[in-house]
This record gives sequence, structure tokens and C-alpha cells, in this order.
Amino acid sequence: MVIYVNRFLPSSRKHAVMKKASCDKFPRVLLFPEGTTTNGKVLISFQLGAFIPGYAIQPIIVRYPHVHFDQSWGNISLGMLMFKMFTQFHNFMEVEYLPVVSPLDNCKENPAHFAKRTSHAIASALNVVQTYHSYGDVMLLMKASESKQEKPSSYMVEMAKVESVTGKVTCGFDTKDPFSPLVGVSSEDECIHRNNTVAKSFSDIALTCSFELFHVSSLEAVDFLDKFLSMNPDASGRVKFHDFLRALRVRTCTLSEELFGFLDVEKKGSITFKQFLYGSAHVLKQPLFRQACELAFTECDTGGHGLISEQELGDTIRLAIPNLDEDEIHELFNVFDTDGDGIVSKDSFISCLRRNPLLVALFAPCLVHKDSSQGGFRMLEVV
Repeated sequence: MVIYVNRFLPSSRKHAVMKKASCDKFPRVLLFPEGTTTNGKVLISFQLGAFIPGYAIQPIIVRYPHVHFDQSWGNISLGMLMFKMFTQFHNFMEVEYLPVVSPLDNCKENPAHFAKRTSHAIASALNVVQTYHSYGDVMLLMKASESKQEKPSSYMVEMAKVESVTGKVTCGFDTKDPFSPLVGVSSEDECIHRNNTVAKSFSDIALTCSFELFHVSSLEAVDFLDKFLSMNPDASGRVKFHDFLRALRVRTCTLSEELFGFLDVEKKGSITFKQFLYGSAHVLKQPLFRQACELAFTECDTGGHGLISEQELGDTIRLAIPNLDEDEIHELFNVFDTDGDGIVSKDSFISCLRRNPLLVALFAPCLVHKDSSQGGFRMLEVV
């Protein structure tokens, strides 16, 4: 059966799914909502396709009792799977139907919450734990394996946390926070007020407050992994300070130490990919990130020609890192000048900062001003 949709209209697919789901003329479809094969010891996050229509779900558990060979594990070729199944006298399969899970009647339940309730019912019946891993973690695992990392599994980050959006937190931070200009305060309900009992730095809040704020796609996460792998992680998957600076093309200074400290929340002198991804994603998804990038470009473009020269970029960055020599400026300029033509357009500038969101801290001095009315602390805003 073919279901036709308008590929240029996002709502078309959703409408088609709901239309077919509400029609009794078609047989029900059996879906494997994890979207990939696991070892059965945990239940990973569900894809939302089956839950978008908002109709009742019939959870089914399929077990494969075995003694020697588990035919449910997918990390094996089809030929070897058939051979090992033939070498067993019996291959068993058990199917268990769980109670139907229906959407909540008293409110309009979103697909993510509906999927979470369904997965909880299945996990309870299987007596396994639920995790936030998704197919995106498989992509990260494969990328790490292709790069010959000793422990590819250490690069999985529970992508469902990074991909989902459960709310927006906007805060004010102190002067030591290199990313304060990206944060806006929109209401009391959305603000984390600073006091003696609240986290003392941006890194404390960014990496312990909530991880379900980023809405970073799997492809974006793979791009961040590319950047992290360029930092030469060790056998345990951790990157040290000097390798971090080498990849970002910045020298040891107060700002670079603050950048690394922002990620190194464990204060071990090295960072994991999860810390790098969460920190980068938090900066990238700040509500004022795009405006900050545009303003930074305007401040660099002193000639008003819509293009930045190496000299103009260097003059602006020296406000954040004084005493940079010409070679160091040239290295940083090459990060932005991807086509090597000696100038950087606005699109290239913003694209570079999207790939390397931590570098936006280089332009903090031209993005912020002080509000002395906050006493010992302050709110910073884009100017």
C-alpha cells in the first residue's frame, strides 16, 4: 500500500498518518518503536511515529528464550544468524499482549509523553530499566568505530535527552560566565534567580539543571563528534586542556580557561564528548545566539562592506584575548575563512559559529555591558 504525501508540507505526513490510523478498513501495523536492535537489557527511547495520531496502542512483548544462541540480537550477519539457528534443535518465541494504553482523556497528551507512558508499561513487564538512548546514539557509535576509537560506546550520550524539548530556561549570570550575552530573561517563571543556594556558575546550571532543552538533531551531534575527535581524545574518550585549545585555535588565557571550565564540570582537567556536546548545544540553542552572531559580525565589519578581513577580525578578538600575535590571528581567521579567499562573508561567519558555538565567547566584549544595579551580580544583555 502506498500513502501519498506532500513532501514540501510538513503537516501532510501527519495528516496522512492520522487519517489512516482512524480508518478501520486497513489492518493494524506492528511497529518496533525503538528503531534499532539492542541487547535486551534495557529499553531505549521510542520513536514517536506510532504515537502522533493519538489513538490507543496495543503494547506487545516478544521474547526469544534460548540456551546457547540469542537470535534476537542484531549484531550479526544474516548468514551467520541462519546457520546458528539451524544448529539449535529448537528456536522459541513468546508473545505477550499487555493491557492497551490509551491517550489521557482529561488533557491533550503530546506524543512524547504518550510514548513515555507506553515504554514504562513495557519496561515494567520486562523488568528492565529505561534509558534515553536512541538511534542517534547508534550513529555516534558507528562514527566513533569508524574513527578507530578504543571505546566507541563512551561516545553515546543518550540522544533522546539532547533531541527533546521540554521547556525553556533563561537565566542571568555573573561576569565570569563567557556566554552571558546569549541569555535573555523573559519572565519570572522562566528565570533562575541567583542567591547563595543556587549554582554559582553557568556550567553548574547548564549541565545540571536540565538536559532536555537542546533540540539538537542526530546529524548535528555527529558534526560535534567530528569536532571532538579532532581534539585527539585519549583511550578513555577524554580530551585534555591543551588538545581542546589546539582544536579551537586559541592560546592559554583567562578566557580559554573559562571556556574549558564551563565544560569541565567535574574539574578533572579533561572533558568527555557528552560534556562537550551538552555545553556546545546549550550555547547554540540560546534564544539570542543568532542575534549575537549577527551583532558580532557587524562589530567586526568596521568598513560596512558586508565582509570581514583578517585585520578586522583580529582587532575585535584582541578585545577578548589581548596580545595575540599575527600567526595566532591568522589561525583563527582560517577557521572562519573556509573557502580560503581571504575574506569572510556574513553567512560564512554565522555558519562557523554554529559549527563552533563556543567561539562566540571571543566576541563577548563587544556584545555586553554592565548593569551595576544588580549589586554583586549582574544581568548581561545584547547591545
